[in-house]
Amino acid sequence: MQPVKFHITREEYLQLDEAAADEKYEFYNGEMYAMAGGTYNHARISLNATTELDVRLRGKPCQPMNSDMRVSTPSGLDTYPDASVYCDPPALADNNRTLLNPVLIIEALSASTRSYDRGDKFMNYRSIPSLKDYLLIDSEAVLVEHYQRLGTYEWRLSEYRQLTDVLRLESIGETVEITFFYAGVKFEPT
Repeated sequence: MQPVKFHITREEYLQLDEAAADEKYEFYNGEMYAMAGGTYNHARISLNATTELDVRLRGKPCQPMNSDMRVSTPSGLDTYPDASVYCDPPALADNNRTLLNPVLIIEALSASTRSYDRGDKFMNYRSIPSLKDYLLIDSEAVLVEHYQRLGTYEWRLSEYRQLTDVLRLESIGETVEITFFYAGVKFEPT
């Protein structure tokens, strides 16, 4: 990813990001990056995850947010995950545009973001003390990677490769079938 702007302050980033009506930008280490649009499958998975969580959590203390909610990490990354969940009360900053206390973050993987979402982005997400669960949902095959925080510097990875698999999200007290994430997703023939 090539930066759009070099050596700007976070305040300058917030102003530019707010002024950009149709684009979303990520900010890290004084550089601003345009976030690419996703494929049909990427959008479908993101919508499915947010919708399923909204239905399951309606009226409960934990609530989902879609990709319009920015998340800021203590390590300095500002980004827009595909979905996030906070538990009451939400810790908000930047005129209620930034969530500081997600307990669950979901990213739909695509070819262009796969390595980043598993690597540097996850490293930054791990600096959020409230974060308990991180889901990576592949958009090109049935594969969900679930990272669950066990301790400050300890995470457990569980993989799910069947639509009938079920995962437990301790952070929100819910069990979710993998099939919900892939409803309406169309895979290319191999």
